[in-house]
Amino acid sequence: MARGSTRPTSRDVAQAAGVSQAAVSLVLGDKWRGRVSEPTAERVREAARDLGYRPNLAARNLRLGHTRTVLLVVPALTTEFFAGVYTGAARVAAEHGFGVVLYPSPEGIGPARNPFASAQAALDGVIASSMAADALTAIRGDQLPLVMLDSDPEGSLGAATVNLDIADGVRQVAAHLLGLGHRRFLHLAADVPSWTFEARARELAARLAAVPGTSLRTARAPISIEDAHAATEAALGAPGPRPTALVCDDDKLAAGAYKALRRLELRVPDDISVTGLDDLALATAIDPELTTVRLDAETFGARGMHALLAVLEGRTPDGGDIPVELVVRGSTAPPGAS
Repeated sequence: MARGSTRPTSRDVAQAAGVSQAAVSLVLGDKWRGRVSEPTAERVREAARDLGYRPNLAARNLRLGHTRTVLLVVPALTTEFFAGVYTGAARVAAEHGFGVVLYPSPEGIGPARNPFASAQAALDGVIASSMAADALTAIRGDQLPLVMLDSDPEGSLGAATVNLDIADGVRQVAAHLLGLGHRRFLHLAADVPSWTFEARARELAARLAAVPGTSLRTARAPISIEDAHAATEAALGAPGPRPTALVCDDDKLAAGAYKALRRLELRVPDDISVTGLDDLALATAIDPELTTVRLDAETFGARGMHALLAVLEGRTPDGGDIPVELVVRGSTAPPGAS
């Protein structure tokens, strides 16, 4: 077919390959095995390549195998955590003949430019972090087969949810600090409207409330080192007994807290213990190295992709939260005499 002529159709592919249009649909939808011979399937694929044929996706209902493309909607890629989520999702996707396109939502609170003229016509499904949920409405992604990550299972937009066991991570942090003898706590909370951070705050408050003589104050900051620095400095400058343990929602918040503590001439962990959550590379770059909760980002992404494949195939995804692990390093110790 000459370039610049009418867009080739499935009928053109069928004629070129000497098969029916139904056979073309089976082969290009990857549903031919057991119904079309391998030589015939290869002939159809070769004809489609030669003609430059692309299915008219907008004219079809979304079904498994049309574009074999999944959108991964995440907050802006400001840490390696979501890079790990992508790596895990892309590995599983590739094993099943899918590609993954990243759609970062700046700061996790608003949509980036739509990478597709018509997202619904160009995608088989979406995997989205609850931190970037606002971006879903911009691309009408909530109307596609959808798996939510870090999302409330009871109120999720998605057909399935995949979660890390964040509550258990907070329980491990609380047990560690309480076991060291800490009773005065400051929670440096991520100022991001997201279920995962609400769950962390609830679990920490519940664990500490169960132990007599504990106190808990909360300071909030966006997830940036400078914002965490400012919030920590302000909180520790408030009247009343100084906290002996600082529990941070994120390793990046902990790094900002370190800066504030140095400015206030407080030593970690002699004057105040500090914990994070994520186990980013940053956790071992600061001194002393940070006690934090290790989250397996690649397993998280892989489980998200497995769940979406199950949804697309009409199966029930595997249940159960992904285990997390407290990694104890030099930033925590029993409270001093101060």
